[in-house]
Amino acid sequence: MSWNEPGGGNNKPKDPWGGGDQGPPDLDEALKKLQEKMGGLFGGRGGSSGAAGGSGGGIPGALLAVVAAGALLVWALMGFYQVDQQERAVVLRFGKYHSTVQPGLQWNPPLIDEVIQVNTTKVRAVSFREIMLTRDENIVEVKLSVQYVINDPDKFVLKVRDPERSLQHAAQSALRHVVGGTRMDLVLTEGRAQIAIDVQQRLQEYIDMYETGILISQVTVDESKPPSQVQAAFDDVIKAREDEERVKNEAQAYANGIVPEARGAAQRQIEEASAYKEEVIANAEGEAERFAKLLSEYRKAPEVTRERLYLDAVQRVYGNTGKVLVDVEGGNNIMYLPLDKMAPGDSGRSAAREFKLDSSNIRELTNAVTEQLRRDAAASGNRRGGR
Repeated sequence: MSWNEPGGGNNKPKDPWGGGDQGPPDLDEALKKLQEKMGGLFGGRGGSSGAAGGSGGGIPGALLAVVAAGALLVWALMGFYQVDQQERAVVLRFGKYHSTVQPGLQWNPPLIDEVIQVNTTKVRAVSFREIMLTRDENIVEVKLSVQYVINDPDKFVLKVRDPERSLQHAAQSALRHVVGGTRMDLVLTEGRAQIAIDVQQRLQEYIDMYETGILISQVTVDESKPPSQVQAAFDDVIKAREDEERVKNEAQAYANGIVPEARGAAQRQIEEASAYKEEVIANAEGEAERFAKLLSEYRKAPEVTRERLYLDAVQRVYGNTGKVLVDVEGGNNIMYLPLDKMAPGDSGRSAAREFKLDSSNIRELTNAVTEQLRRDAAASGNRRGGR
């Protein structure tokens, strides 16, 4: 006989289910109680359903509770998400702005809140090409690049339907406004940097007015050129402008070379004139002083001084000529003295110039000339007496 088999007697073992004469609990009853408890938690009604329907309705209720608990757990787990350091999350609750979430692990109730993550540190870029008129009514083609970041994720997500497209339209408008007030040569050459600065300033004003939440970091004019239809004519204009600059540079280089040279030559002539002036003044003062000293010596010894002056004059004359004519008193002939033949050395004017006469040579030459004149005069007198 088993330990829980019914029977009488004091030696009968005690029922482990807690009753003396009670049998094991009914499984249907246990599930039914669990169902009632779960129904109380979820707002359902408790109570017994009768003996006949107890075994047919308990099991589906328990499964429903388990499924509901699992669904609740899955729903709670779906609400966790991670926001990176370079991102911000905009939370919409039932379609309305609720908050902006900072980086980290976050939780929001799924299907109730909508989370939109926006990268606020990534540098984005947009570029486009436009053909427009300049202030002097010329057509130019400009390629513009705009770099930007999102500094206000709330406005970027909620204020404008398509902020990037709005940014492109605003950039085109700003570019047309700036280029329309600039001359063509500035757009094509050195004015491109200033155009980029002006476009960035005006574009930032536009997108701030639109509340797009975008911050412009840099605007660059990548290319500016005339349209392809008139490119050849513009190339000729640019070549002519380059030739003009080249000729100007060459002229400036020539001026830089010739002007200092002319100034140097003028200064040299001034210095030479000043030196000549000093030389003439010094010579004049020297001659005046020499004449004064000569006059003093002449007063002391007139004959000697006169002879010396005569010899110096004859020396200067003989030193500059190769021929001497002597006029003899009382004679009809003019005697010619070929001093170039008489002087030693080479013949000709060069020899006469190289022949140097001192006082002794002049005296000997004078005596020889005088003696020859006397002989000629005596011979002429004898010929006349014989006739």
